[in-house]
Amino acid sequence: MNSLALWIAQGFGLGRFPVAPGTFGSVGGIVWFIVLLSSPSPQLFCAGLAGGILVSVITGSMAEGILGKKDPGSVVIDEIVSVPLCFAGWLAIASFEEGRWLGFRFTAGSQFWFKALGVFVLFRFFDIVKPWPARQIQSLPGGWGITVDDLAAAAYVNICVLGILWGARLIGAEN
Repeated sequence: MNSLALWIAQGFGLGRFPVAPGTFGSVGGIVWFIVLLSSPSPQLFCAGLAGGILVSVITGSMAEGILGKKDPGSVVIDEIVSVPLCFAGWLAIASFEEGRWLGFRFTAGSQFWFKALGVFVLFRFFDIVKPWPARQIQSLPGGWGITVDDLAAAAYVNICVLGILWGARLIGAEN
């Protein structure tokens, strides 16, 4: 059971990369996002997000005990489960404007992957810099401290993305 929990916490091996394990874990988060997009409804998408967060908290706590270290660098399940949240605001607005759940169709635009790269870079920035209160949140016990600071980074990404979308609409409305 411990080896399975550690394998999951280490992102199915992604966290064992000798350099930039958090970046590799974030790439795993893109894969998890694509899996979640295959859900037939926003409710299942959200259930997948919540379930992933719960798995991150539980396996993160177990990994700390197994490895005997607070927030081990090899634990990247927190990045994996947080990356889809980075897209949640944008996806919600796009689905609302379309009048239906977009799911995987969300990725169909010609500029999607370029914009997704921007979201990815923003997440890595906020995950590394950990602006207030993300750094302080890391002091939460066990898997909570491991996971919630990455969720805060995802919230910062959403604020930026929604600000960009809002600004683009304002500029478009003026033209």
